[in-house]
Amino acid sequence: MNSFIDLRSDTVTKPSAGMLEAMFQAQVGDDVYSEDPTVNELQAYGASLFGMEAGLFCPSGTMTNQIAIKMHTQPLSEVVCDRTSHIYVYEVGGIAFNSAASVQLIDGVRGKISPAQVEASINPDNIHFAVTSLVSLENTCNKGGGAYYTLSEIAAISEVCRRNKIALHLDGARVFNALVASGDDAREYGRYFDTISVCLSKGLGAPVGSLLLGPKPLIEQAKRVRKVLGGGWRQAGFLAAAGLYALQNNIQRLQLDHDRATQIGNALRAATYVTEVMPVDTNIVIFTLAPEVNMNGFLDYLTAKGIQASSFGPQKIRFVTHLDLSDEMIAAILTAIADFKA
Repeated sequence: MNSFIDLRSDTVTKPSAGMLEAMFQAQVGDDVYSEDPTVNELQAYGASLFGMEAGLFCPSGTMTNQIAIKMHTQPLSEVVCDRTSHIYVYEVGGIAFNSAASVQLIDGVRGKISPAQVEASINPDNIHFAVTSLVSLENTCNKGGGAYYTLSEIAAISEVCRRNKIALHLDGARVFNALVASGDDAREYGRYFDTISVCLSKGLGAPVGSLLLGPKPLIEQAKRVRKVLGGGWRQAGFLAAAGLYALQNNIQRLQLDHDRATQIGNALRAATYVTEVMPVDTNIVIFTLAPEVNMNGFLDYLTAKGIQASSFGPQKIRFVTHLDLSDEMIAAILTAIADFKA
């Protein structure tokens, strides 16, 4: 059992007692034949939350994103996204490898792009240029410190896409963090996005898995792509049960993660050895150490205090709060921040 206070990511959580019980009690079948009742229930339930027709349970958010990109592009087409997007930075060049599509990168603000930027990124109908066929948004924005789009911002980008006959995909790795923070309605997302990827294994606390949501015909084709990528499950209901439990029990509690991240952010702003703390909107805290502070030395200090964290660039550290943290752990983190001497 890991005794460290783990702030590296919200992917490090372990299933709770209630989630484990749901997994043990799951009814299962062979999902490649669409015969796993718990997988089918999860897919239908997840789709209903967002007002979408159908869902597809996959091992990871990278797979759901890459399948969606494959559905919306052809070779010689192009994907528009922010320069720091997960689909571009952290998915191993999958857009080129899986879809033979090019990428138009936008310099957004904390990972968020604007309708005007999207409009300006659409290629003219000219044989010299790739066909702009997909815009992808990330909500929340990981490298933007957990910044999120509001529904009105999404609606404005969707209008640009629909007017230009371009699909709109959501990398919703932490979409419920965005929804809890903004107070927006998940079902409204179905009006604006053609496909949505929802991660179950981050703040929601499931051990593995993501959902791809969209129109039923597209999801049927997506299942074929999932198969060729090696994502065909068998008795996956044991894992789907964890995802169902997460969606039914762990959404509203995300506010606690946000509140704790705010506490940590405030403590870091008061620290003389920190030069910048990104605004803390959800459960991600990214901060910059002063030039004279040795970053590895600071991480070693945290380790000695029983705290694990991630480097996130030159002099940058990322903390992520999640459901496996307690009030006592937060108190220990705040003490460690206050006690560090540069």
